[in-house]
Amino acid sequence: MSYEKHLTSQILSEHLVEGSLVPGEEIRIRIDQTLTQDATGTLAYLEFMSLGIERVKARLSVSYVDHNTVQTSFENADDHLFLQDAAARYGLYFSRPGNGISHQVHLERFGVPGETLLGSDSHTPTAGGMGMLAMGAGGLDVALAMAGEPFTMKVPDLTGIILKGAFPPWVGAKDVILSLLQRLTVKGGLGRILEYSGAGLAGLTVPERSTITNMGAELGAWTSIFPSDEVTRRFMKAQGRVEAWRPISNAEGVDYREALEIDLSRLEPMVACPHSPDAVVRVEDLDKIHVDQVAIGSCTNSSYRDLRLAADLLAGKKVHPDVSLVIAPGSRQVMAMLARDGSLARLIEAGARILEVACGPCIGMNQAPPSGGVSVRTFNRNFEGRSGTKDAKVYLSGPQVAAAAAITGRIAHPRILGMEPSVGEPKEFLIDDSMIIAPPKDPSPSRLRMGPNIKPLPELEPLPESLSLAAILKTGDNITTDDILPGGAKILPLRSNISAISRFVFAGKDPEFSVKAKTAAPFAVVGGENYGQGSSREHAALAPRFLGLRAVLARSFARLHRANLINFGVLPLIISFNDYGKIDQGDTLEIKYLREGLEKNSEISVMIPAKSLALKAGMDLTSRERRIILAGGLLNLVREGLTKPGMHARKQ
Repeated sequence: MSYEKHLTSQILSEHLVEGSLVPGEEIRIRIDQTLTQDATGTLAYLEFMSLGIERVKARLSVSYVDHNTVQTSFENADDHLFLQDAAARYGLYFSRPGNGISHQVHLERFGVPGETLLGSDSHTPTAGGMGMLAMGAGGLDVALAMAGEPFTMKVPDLTGIILKGAFPPWVGAKDVILSLLQRLTVKGGLGRILEYSGAGLAGLTVPERSTITNMGAELGAWTSIFPSDEVTRRFMKAQGRVEAWRPISNAEGVDYREALEIDLSRLEPMVACPHSPDAVVRVEDLDKIHVDQVAIGSCTNSSYRDLRLAADLLAGKKVHPDVSLVIAPGSRQVMAMLARDGSLARLIEAGARILEVACGPCIGMNQAPPSGGVSVRTFNRNFEGRSGTKDAKVYLSGPQVAAAAAITGRIAHPRILGMEPSVGEPKEFLIDDSMIIAPPKDPSPSRLRMGPNIKPLPELEPLPESLSLAAILKTGDNITTDDILPGGAKILPLRSNISAISRFVFAGKDPEFSVKAKTAAPFAVVGGENYGQGSSREHAALAPRFLGLRAVLARSFARLHRANLINFGVLPLIISFNDYGKIDQGDTLEIKYLREGLEKNSEISVMIPAKSLALKAGMDLTSRERRIILAGGLLNLVREGLTKPGMHARKQ
């Protein structure tokens, strides 16, 4: 495989600071743009402030408020003020509450083909739909990128997704990514970047491409990317930003070690069943399941085209009396255009409830389904309890299936609605950036409002020479960050207060976990495969670390959570299937000569004295990652001066 010919490698080469583009090798790349959202942003800016940097050094950084917009108490409102002040103080653009979901707005107003984007949200790869190398990361990595520090990563393998044909009626972009999840599972993209190409690209708009790249996160991929072509140019022209467009695509003769072909003409409407995005079946394989709620929107399917299609499907019809239909537009631009062309009126006349322009139900922030209810959502995740209702059953679909469910009260093939309307892309989008506040040229150094819920970062001690760890929890495969630290309107407002939010660590698995953890500290958690899949929220690493977590022993780790564990000095230890079976919850694990072993070896010995067992745990760590864990976390390492801040010049 000729790595240098690929779209990804062209962007990596332009941004390479250190290392070589060899799959598996560690490199450092320059980051052009960063984004944060409010659920992760407050912690990211506290981390940035602790670095002592006076001004953001990335070319462009944007702070969005889109997750925690429900203000039932003072915490969210206070955090919004802090985020606005921090943006003005340190040189970021600030997208105000009500302006839209970060990924949709960034696509509309800031994304640039061929540039790199690092965001403290796992769905940052949405911008890959317009040819950006856009990756999710923990807030600390984003804070360092804002400070001018190159982003460190291993060169991923590349998987080619070759699209041919065109969509048949009632099939859309959501069905492409659901079919891939069905084939590859939530672990199928680990260590990979997915590159899309083929003749079928011509029929996919940028919003459709971005639906696909958005849910590449559910495959566990580093990111997903489409070429920047004439379709991209038309989109950027319609957004009034054609001057930022550049073409970028695979070179002639490119090949892949692994490639999959998708014939768009052979796809059917698909649905992901509870409780995993890869539990995918054809709509026609489901037996008329009764539906209580339908939600259309989120960063996956909230573009103008998506919601215009839903409005056209609902025109002249009424929502089924057993169904609550909610609509969450992705941006103020989308909402305004729907209002001006009559689509909003059609949605309201059909019986839809129009929500604020925000993430909302996707993170359990509002519109939780009824007890035991069925919700059909055009969202990207359907993990158990994520909706806010523990026993709800959430199905994921495209807007066509969702509209059919809203009207019929059951999951059904959307052909039941008659002829599918044709919805194209507008030649011009409505452009109004008045709710995006540009950074002042001369920021005030004194104004930085910090409410009483915003607490300093906890101090983390370096790794000791030996550890005696109580294994206080043993989990199965595919544990999510929602399992580790749930979201929702009760918990997410505490994101700026690690002590307070730590009370909810693993609360869904054991309501007394945090109390037990404090008593047992230091402790370990034992997991199966793909431990930590899901969102990029670094709170799911820092809050357990605050309670005393020093090691996670798992069969494999999701990339983002593994990086966050390392950033906060937690050992991610890899164990075999057989050894996983030998460890019981409640065992005491002994690790001796730890610092020496971490510096010199690829694996360490883990003793279980009560069972007279000695297990081998792998440490697939780079030299940099070893230094981070030894220091007790990345912030400690940076403060010690062992990295090279400011190394952000383009490689010559």
